[in-house]
Amino acid sequence: MNRRVPRLALTPGEPAGVGPELVVHLARRGCPAQLVAIADPDLLLQASRSVRQPITLFRFDPAHREPSKPGELYYVPVSMPAENEFGFIRHANASYVLATLQRAAAGCISGEFDALVTGPVNKAAINAAGIPFSGHTEFLAALSGVPRVVMMLTAGSLRVALATTHLPLRKVPDAITPKLLEDTVVIVARALKERYGIVRPRIGVLGLNPHAGEEGHLGREEIEIIEPTLAILREEGYDLIGPLPADTAFTPSRLADLDVVLAMYHDQGLPVLKHAGFGHAVNVTLGLPFIRTSVDHGTALDLAGKGFADAGSMMAAAAEALRMLRGSQPST
Repeated sequence: MNRRVPRLALTPGEPAGVGPELVVHLARRGCPAQLVAIADPDLLLQASRSVRQPITLFRFDPAHREPSKPGELYYVPVSMPAENEFGFIRHANASYVLATLQRAAAGCISGEFDALVTGPVNKAAINAAGIPFSGHTEFLAALSGVPRVVMMLTAGSLRVALATTHLPLRKVPDAITPKLLEDTVVIVARALKERYGIVRPRIGVLGLNPHAGEEGHLGREEIEIIEPTLAILREEGYDLIGPLPADTAFTPSRLADLDVVLAMYHDQGLPVLKHAGFGHAVNVTLGLPFIRTSVDHGTALDLAGKGFADAGSMMAAAAEALRMLRGSQPST
């Protein structure tokens, strides 16, 4: 990365949730970047007043690139169609939430912004408004025109990537295919190299079954699918350890040798990570043509507008985006 000031696009997410005030808290604290909120400026001021954290807004000018001072926030205006009340969903604002993401993603793809940091959205509210929406990850992938992305969460030095994400548990075994594993490993390894500067990432791959199948006595997915796929990928130069039993893969001695753990399903890997760093963990989307980080929690409607929300994950998401920018290398 060159020496220019990094520019982070921020989307507050669901306007009735804690996202707007998290953006305000981030602006109040500041960071070594230009912070640009893609949002309705009235919403940002409403959040600022509700949590008694004054900020100064400046209309975004692409020609102006200086770091935001603590208490300053640049903005690209996107208007909300309905009046906002913290804690109470307005389905009419669902289209606004998606419009902020569309504008932010377009700016990242064009190079106008260097990375995207997203606040939490309410998937149920968007779907209730008649807009099919499965989540940030899938929406940004579709906007970017990429066929597959990978969800990875970080907490300090611990990184956990997921082969499958939000699937019912009974559907997971059928989803674990050689193609899925190959695509996932390639995306994860490339991202760790290009976004984190890790020349040859060491990936610990978990088995699907207890004890990684116990040599076939507790399931044969490791023998028939996972290990053969890993063997092919090792021949192609990938540094892969596994399949590992999930119950011992997160011990300190094992983690010390790994750059990332690849879990087969959501609740195999994320409970450990969130125990290690909930409220300060970061959700990272790998495989997009730009850097995207996010908070590790939901909209917390019961806390919105009351000044009780913990901004730790938002701060960590911004810091992770900057860390990825510093580690970024040209694609090869």
